[in-house]
Amino acid sequence: MWAGGKPSHCPLCSVEGKANKLAVQTSKPSKRNPEGKPVYGVWKCYACRGKFTVRKGTIFEESRLELHLWLQAAFLMCSSKKGVSANQLHRTLGVTLKTAWFLSHRLREAMAEGILNPFGAGGGAVEVDETFIGRQKGKPKRRAYHHKMKVLTLVDRDTRRAKSFVVDNTKPATLAPILRANLAREARLMTDEAGYYLHVGREFAEHSVVHHGKDEYVRGDVFTNTAEGFFSVFKRGMKGVYQHCQEKHLHRYMAEFDFRYNHRVANGVNDKVRAELALKGARGKRLLYRDSLVG
Repeated sequence: MWAGGKPSHCPLCSVEGKANKLAVQTSKPSKRNPEGKPVYGVWKCYACRGKFTVRKGTIFEESRLELHLWLQAAFLMCSSKKGVSANQLHRTLGVTLKTAWFLSHRLREAMAEGILNPFGAGGGAVEVDETFIGRQKGKPKRRAYHHKMKVLTLVDRDTRRAKSFVVDNTKPATLAPILRANLAREARLMTDEAGYYLHVGREFAEHSVVHHGKDEYVRGDVFTNTAEGFFSVFKRGMKGVYQHCQEKHLHRYMAEFDFRYNHRVANGVNDKVRAELALKGARGKRLLYRDSLVG
């Protein structure tokens, strides 16, 4: 839309060629602008008479935070392997803790990617594993994992990409539809000996199992070590950096860790390019504060 510095169409009415830039948009004192400072970078559409800026239709829309602070926060979140806490952003950027918390959630929304191509296309190996973290709200603490939050992750060895899902439980009826929707039928499925993969595993070209209970972790090219390596970084970030996370927010944290894993140095992406890719994902997305509170 903004290639060459000019919008191709109005984001309000979608009419093309009717927008012109205003030199300086004067503003009367208001709650959002108590000092009545002039506003720069405002465009006006002479079709609908609406005014807009480059932030319109992105996660930055209606934000009072200066854009350079948004860019700095995006770079910090994208260049830190295990993430950056809201408290750290609060101290580094000089903003309130509430602003830093909401800012980080909006950037995670930008990082969320819709990977449409099925994993394992062409007969590639796909590792599937689950992990448990934290504690589900309202559930009493137990010795096993039943009271914990549950995450399912798929890792495509060929493309070296990961895709994670927050699931309510690890029953076959819950996991099977996810595997069917995200794996190609010719994929070679790699899992541990968990019983909830056995039935759906027959639907793919191959289902190989490593038996961790028998101290078997690698058998030829059959292993789930790549997925477990992803979980190690994820858990160190969640426990060491973020420390606490409610289940309603966990899907955004998973999107953040997926994004950094898929665009890591091993895939030829450095910190600068990773931050640019995250900012490109801001277009067409909007997260309101009231929506962030409910997940």
